[in-house]
Amino acid sequence: MLPTHQIHPSIRVLTMTVVMHISVNISSALMQPAMAADIRFGGIVPGMGVIQKNMNSMRELKFTDMVPQHTDFSCGAAALATILNYAYNKNLTEEDVIEGLLEVSDSEIVRQKGFSLLDIKNYTQSIGFRGRGYNVNPATLEKVTIPTIVLLNYKGYKHFVVLKKSTAEKVYIADPALGNRIMKRAEFDANWNGIVFAVIGQDFDRESILLRPKEQLTAKTLTDSFHPLTDAELFDFGFVRSDMLGL
Repeated sequence: MLPTHQIHPSIRVLTMTVVMHISVNISSALMQPAMAADIRFGGIVPGMGVIQKNMNSMRELKFTDMVPQHTDFSCGAAALATILNYAYNKNLTEEDVIEGLLEVSDSEIVRQKGFSLLDIKNYTQSIGFRGRGYNVNPATLEKVTIPTIVLLNYKGYKHFVVLKKSTAEKVYIADPALGNRIMKRAEFDANWNGIVFAVIGQDFDRESILLRPKEQLTAKTLTDSFHPLTDAELFDFGFVRSDMLGL
């Protein structure tokens, strides 16, 4: 680096302008909500014009490829919307699913306790899918090879999340309240009721993004993540041949 006394005065002015410009933009950004935005840089270097870059907020990054919940009682609706959208390529909002669930449930009970698995099952049937609950031994949880809805109990607070994948040490979930996250297997097992709820129907995406949760990339995880589901694996969770053939 050149000594300060050897730096040309015009470069000093340009450097100070850049620092002040960036400082003002950062200060302004910190005062705004954490939302995605187009960041524009202009007038810093003569002749360069305007540079524009789209930035995603931390919240948006946490909720990538899933549907977040926006009410206290809609974790089940958001979890179901996540599976329908990202495993069956539907285009449903949380509000769409809430409206459908309210048509097949008791609104007063929903206000007090939220939606139940029975409500979710009835709604899935009303739109041409089948919903089935399975009791799963924790020792065989890794054999669940499709995204499912599970109920967790956080210190008395019952909460639906999407189980994407599990290993002997970790469980990957799409949490409608907290976003995509990884739980320690022991913590998950301690708070899970042992039931998985599968949504079964035609046009299941065997390479759904839900089955490929992001983690530290290695050659093995890259190979495993793109392993397509076999018909036998789908049949284990209630799929029938007509589902496979799209009949």
